[in-house]
Amino acid sequence: MKKNKKIYKIILILIIGTYAVFTLINQQKMLNQYTSNAEDLAQEIQEEQETKEELAQKKDNVDSLEYIEQMAREKLDMYYPNERVYIDAGV
Repeated sequence: MKKNKKIYKIILILIIGTYAVFTLINQQKMLNQYTSNAEDLAQEIQEEQETKEELAQKKDNVDSLEYIEQMAREKLDMYYPNERVYIDAGV
């Protein structure tokens, strides 16, 4: 009878140990995934902050005469009177 109790205890301990090992492995996988996601999100935040800074600089430059002149030349093909514009037809 005592031998059966020892066998049951050993089996119970093995089952609990196996469960604990699998649980720890799964938790480590999830932790690695969360760490990877956190790094990706941190990089996205950095990129968005850089974009925000660029847009803030553009916003400050929108009212300048140089920017208005540049946009008129590039987007609207506008030029000063008697200004000659040469377009290279390419070779």
